[in-house]
Amino acid sequence: MTEDEGQEFKLLINSELRFEVESKTTVELEMTEGRGEMFGTELAKNKKYVFVSSSKVAIYTWHGCTLQLKGKTEVAYISKETPMVMYVNTHAAMEQMRERAEAENTRGPRMLVVGPTDVGKSTLCRILVNYAVRLGRSPVLADIDVGQGNMGLPGTIGALVVERTADVEEGFRQTAPLVFHYGHKSPNDNFQLFNLLVSRLAEIINVRCEQSKKVNSSGVIINTAGWIRGAGYEALKQAAGAFEVDVICVLDQERLYNQLKGDLPDFVRVVLLPKSGGVVERSQAARAEARDSRIREYYYGQKNSLFPHRFDVKFNDVKLFKVGAPSLPESCLPLGMKAQDSQTKLVPLLPSNNLLHHVLSISAATTVDQDIVETNVLGFVIVTNVDMDKSLFTVLSPAPRPLPRNILLVMDIQFMDIK
Repeated sequence: MTEDEGQEFKLLINSELRFEVESKTTVELEMTEGRGEMFGTELAKNKKYVFVSSSKVAIYTWHGCTLQLKGKTEVAYISKETPMVMYVNTHAAMEQMRERAEAENTRGPRMLVVGPTDVGKSTLCRILVNYAVRLGRSPVLADIDVGQGNMGLPGTIGALVVERTADVEEGFRQTAPLVFHYGHKSPNDNFQLFNLLVSRLAEIINVRCEQSKKVNSSGVIINTAGWIRGAGYEALKQAAGAFEVDVICVLDQERLYNQLKGDLPDFVRVVLLPKSGGVVERSQAARAEARDSRIREYYYGQKNSLFPHRFDVKFNDVKLFKVGAPSLPESCLPLGMKAQDSQTKLVPLLPSNNLLHHVLSISAATTVDQDIVETNVLGFVIVTNVDMDKSLFTVLSPAPRPLPRNILLVMDIQFMDIK
């Protein structure tokens, strides 16, 4: 078949079609026969799905199906070697825990998904959450992978209660999550702040579970970063404690599995699962590109269906802060203050040309007297121009003026809007 006519793939029981979309192109997928699913979300028959540049997709079938692909793919092949049976067994074990929790009016399973970079942690979380929702559950999906920023933008952590399966093309992004400003690409950039925010997120999830029996018994699934050694390993243990997890799923790393088994209390069940053969390792450049894509998508939509706004903001109308002051030696600190306290300190900033291209989080706090560091954010703007003479800067915003609040937190993360 020519590329315009597309390719047809006939999948047998328990197999999957894997494909990657070429850069700067799109690929159209249609299921013409049978039943198939993408990361736990069932495909509708004869519906055309469009996947954007650099998408990496796997369509799995338990029953067999026929798929049509149109457009340029870097690779497209059928594989019978998949870990889906193990993943569904993990879901079944969690479902038993939910049934028990429902019957006894207790807390449902809380699972931390861990492993090195590029082993499919986000995908496993999506599969397990989707399967839970398909059984009528409302689990909480939490994401503490600040480099990826699946809930908000890179440089944030967040959570949402999931009540319907992820959209095939857009994932869970059509729902409004609870998001906290961290401001960096790696937990290592401000370890103290990262742990503080993880504990804060866990507290809020506990409150949300207390308010709803259904959410409480449905449990929590937490996606983590691929930083698993040294301080990264300590951060995983800290997260396990903060969320009070009873299951840890380790993807593709026996060393980490054995470490956690030895270091965590006996009531925490540690499970080792294989990664999918379809998982693609990304270079640093590919990671940076994925971050930029996520930010661009926030403003323009995955298929450029959104139209962001640009407007000027006067310096006097906002208060700018950064979280974390430069570390000083103990001898230079005020009496009784520890060096780590500066890591979670709110530092006022004066507007300057240094703001150009930086992402700013809009804090939900209404006054500076509130604990701004531990307050969630409402959204994000990007500084596209700074005019020191007129004392104003221009922002790219998903919503028209005015800004919903006037307390803005500056990220280390930058984005150049060259659309």
